[in-house]
Amino acid sequence: MVPVLVSVSPSRLGLWASVLVLVLVLLKFVSLLLRRQMLAKAMDSFPGPPTHWLFGHAQEMKQLGALDKVVSWANQFPHAHPLWFGQFLGFLNIYEPEYAKAVYSRGDPKAADVYDFFLQWIGKGLLVLQGPKWYQHRKLLTPGFHYDVLKPYVAIFAESTNVMLDKWEKRACEEKSFDIFCDVGRMALDTLMKCTFGKGDSGLCERDNEYYLAVSDLTMLMQQRIETFQYHNDFIYWFTPHGRRFLRACKVAHDHTDKVIKERKAALKDEKEWQKVQNRRHLDFLDILLGVRDENGVKLSDADLRAEVDTFMFEGHDTTTSGISWFLFCMAKYPEHQSRCREEIREILGDRDTIQWDDLGKMTYLTMCIKESFRLYPPVPQVYRQLNKPVSFVDGRSLPAGSLVSLHIYALHRNSAVWPDPEVFDPLRFSPENSSGRHPFAFIPFSAGPRNCIGQQFAMNEMKVVAALCLLRFEFSLDPSQLPIQIPQLILRSKNGIHLHLKSLKAGSGK
Repeated sequence: MVPVLVSVSPSRLGLWASVLVLVLVLLKFVSLLLRRQMLAKAMDSFPGPPTHWLFGHAQEMKQLGALDKVVSWANQFPHAHPLWFGQFLGFLNIYEPEYAKAVYSRGDPKAADVYDFFLQWIGKGLLVLQGPKWYQHRKLLTPGFHYDVLKPYVAIFAESTNVMLDKWEKRACEEKSFDIFCDVGRMALDTLMKCTFGKGDSGLCERDNEYYLAVSDLTMLMQQRIETFQYHNDFIYWFTPHGRRFLRACKVAHDHTDKVIKERKAALKDEKEWQKVQNRRHLDFLDILLGVRDENGVKLSDADLRAEVDTFMFEGHDTTTSGISWFLFCMAKYPEHQSRCREEIREILGDRDTIQWDDLGKMTYLTMCIKESFRLYPPVPQVYRQLNKPVSFVDGRSLPAGSLVSLHIYALHRNSAVWPDPEVFDPLRFSPENSSGRHPFAFIPFSAGPRNCIGQQFAMNEMKVVAALCLLRFEFSLDPSQLPIQIPQLILRSKNGIHLHLKSLKAGSGK
């Protein structure tokens, strides 16, 4: 029997393809509508600011002053209110300690609607992992932040900081004021290159500078993507100029990380080389990652290695850059506290000009000032979760599983019901007696609960070393003509930089 071949005309194939695309689009639209209905119903009992029929609150979140807008909403709608990016992505925006505790003490996963945007960049590292694999990675990485590992980093922090301060000595002679943010960013990256990859040279090479610029680009593009609901769909985003720019920056970041990991793994294939690493005065972060094994003796895969390195490099340098820069702004704005910090540091060091590990615990007033700057200018102003089970709040309201929650750290830290006179810079809020009765979720610059920042001790140590060395070398004051304009770009930045006057305190400087 001869089979009969049925020919289908190209026009009919095109018609069927169009019908299939239309059906898929309709199914996606129905799925979005159903999800919108679920999220809206979940937040029915939470009044909030009016929404635009198409953009939700997205337009207001893109405007200058958006952070203060959320603070004003927090005063108007106690505890929490809905926050919509477009019509299909809605979060319960919370800024009250008991509400924060109810959600963030449980370890719910990060909200995929936001953090999946990171996957192309940092892969499935600790920031976005969830479930057993997150627990496994957290357990494997925790020894990398033990104080025995962190101790030798003090000298590395100081080395990179002094390179920056030497540059500032020259700039302070030539410029009335200048933007410190980029210099702090390059210093923080130089520090991380040494702590993560064991780089021995000071200053960044051309490849490192490309990486720094790529990360700056990626954070800016990520924030724009979160705020622009049209970009939430991957298929649409990768065809836009923004999406292509994001992919180019990702390639720069990945090439940088891959090259360093490849070089290190090649060097450590020799057993003698590995023994040398083990006998070094300290291990860098990559050494630790290459050496960790789970209970079954399984190492991290190459993909896991890159994800954790990229995660650490992003979270470790961008957030620290923000924290240090805003701290120096606070010192410039409040010279009486700047002077008191400087006096404390001089008293601790005496005749020494170097900082040692044991000095850090003695910097009590400096630590209080750092914490107060974190309160007013948290490096990460907002974090997101998706509930994997229902949650009930202290006032009787609740959210079902699947709901999306935004913890607005910036608004929480300026909540007048929690912090009296929240706009006042008062380091004594963090004295032992004033801190003792405070709600544990009232101050959370490193997030909170089981998914808090694993590197917070690393960050605090670096902050103390950099802050102390900066205050010993310079007197900082504001440039009234160029005051910073706060904007959230994953981290807290300034739209126009952070411009400060620097007066050198070095003997014989003539300043």
